[in-house]
Parts: sequence; C-alpha cells; structure tokens
Amino acid sequence: MKTHHAKYDIIGDIHGHADALHALLAKLGYMERDGIYSHPERRVIFVGDFIDRGPKIRETLQTVRAMTGSGNALAVMGNHEFNALAYATPDGRGGWVRERKRQNTGQHAETIEQFAGREEEWQDHLAWFRTLPLWIELPGLRVVHAVWDYRATGVLGNDARMDEALVRAAGTRGTPEHRAMETLLKGVELQLPDGHFFLDQKNFPRHEIRTKWWKPARGETFRAIALQPGTDAYDIPELPADGHAARLPGYGAEERPVFNGHYWLEGEPELMAPNVAILDYSVAKDGPLTAYRWDGEQRLDAAKFVQARADGRQP
Repeated sequence: MKTHHAKYDIIGDIHGHADALHALLAKLGYMERDGIYSHPERRVIFVGDFIDRGPKIRETLQTVRAMTGSGNALAVMGNHEFNALAYATPDGRGGWVRERKRQNTGQHAETIEQFAGREEEWQDHLAWFRTLPLWIELPGLRVVHAVWDYRATGVLGNDARMDEALVRAAGTRGTPEHRAMETLLKGVELQLPDGHFFLDQKNFPRHEIRTKWWKPARGETFRAIALQPGTDAYDIPELPADGHAARLPGYGAEERPVFNGHYWLEGEPELMAPNVAILDYSVAKDGPLTAYRWDGEQRLDAAKFVQARADGRQP
C-alpha cells in the first residue's frame, strides 16, 4: 500500500465502544460531518478488533467503515474479525470452521445479539472483513494486530484476503496458514517447562505464557519475556527460554516502528521498545481507548499516546 501521508493516528482495539471512539477522535481533532470523521492533515489506522464485548458494535462499524470508505482511515483485521468469519464459514463437513460451542458463542454473544434481525447488515460487514489486510506496511511504519513476523507474512503473502478457502485453511489446526494466522492475530504463546505453571487473574493455572514477541528468547528467561498483564511476574519461572529462540527471534532496533493491539494492557501507556507500541489498554474492561500520534519519527515517544473515555473521565 503506497501513500504520501506522513501523519497517522493509530487507534487500538475498540470492541464496540463507539462512544469512546467518538470521544477519542474528537480529542485528536477529527470533525464529524454527515457521519464521517476527518482531519485536514491526518489519517487514522485502526488495529482491528472492532466487534464483540461492547454495547455499540453497529455504531463502531459504521464509524470505522465510513472513515475507511472515504479515505480518512486504513484498517487491519483483528482476531475477533477473523473469528467472526470462521464462525460464519462452513467447514465443508456439515459444521463450521469455528465450532459453535458454548465458549466460542459466548465470546461472540454481544455481536450476535446486536445484529439479531439484521442479517443482511451483518453479512455486509462480514464481506467487508474479508477485504481487510492482515497487516499494513508503509515506508515509515508497520501495523499488525498482534505480532510482526516475517515468516508468517511470507506464508500468507502480501495480497492475502479472507476468502472461504483461506478461512478454512487458517482455521484448521496444524496447517501453515493456521500457524501464521495465530501468530499475526493472536500472538506467540510458549509452553512453560514441565511441572511449571502460574495462576491467571481468575486464579486458573496456566501452562503457557503470552510473550513480549519483540524480545528474543535467546539469553532470556520465561519471566523476562512473559506478557501477562495483571499477573504477578514472580509467579512465572525464571528459567532459561533459549529453547524457544526459533519461535521468538525478536524485532531488531533498526526495524521501522510497529504498532499492535490485542494484549489487554493496564495502567499508564508506555512503549514496549523504542520502535514497538501496543495500543490496547482494555477499553472493554473500563480502560481508556488509546491512540498514538505518529508524525514520521522512527524512535517513538511515550508522550504521544492519547487516551479518551466515553464518559469524559481522565484516563
């Protein structure tokens, strides 16, 4: 994707919180006219996860699609958009690519409820999801929902779009497409050594960790590379993670800045590295919706995070 724009506001996971989105756009200086938000000098890039969980999913999609359709924004796919496609795609064996079991249906429940009786409208949104790129790479920055990984982008190719064949392949465990999609949209998880686990926020034992994918595993411990917001770091073993070096090679300091969502961060926004910014600060759990104002810099600045809440409270 080629563009001459040098000023972007990259916005994190929205999850149906349209009021927070409108508040953030206003704070960033975007004006609404005839249902379309625009800025005289800037554009938005959305990192995906527009649906599920929140109270105004339809309004969120209307705002995002009006901006992308008018050229005022770009957007990538989130794991929730992919899950929605998989939930709606037949697997060719009488079922669905994403099984309609209780857990999966529960994760999708708010979207299902808000589009009840609006099947044609929902099908139109699903068709739009299919057009979303899995990543955006511009001359000065990259945007992907969870992880930038050259191997995964290489498997799927620059022109990957979610037609039925690719949804089936990416939704089938063990395929190269599935491994690539899991990495790009859901992150890299690593199995802890035998016998080790930690307790998550709900006090359930977990044997895998989400990772700080930008850090190389070589020379690091599981504790050092774990990205588990809300979990006591001391619960994660401080054992060498070198055995996972092939899966977690890191993201070099010389690489262009990359922006992600996905990880349910909490607290004051901070850079993960001088060229890595995560923009998901848990709006679906009463956190603020978060953006980064990018003006072409290759070394990011934590002062350029901008946050807003629907009720006007200070983040």
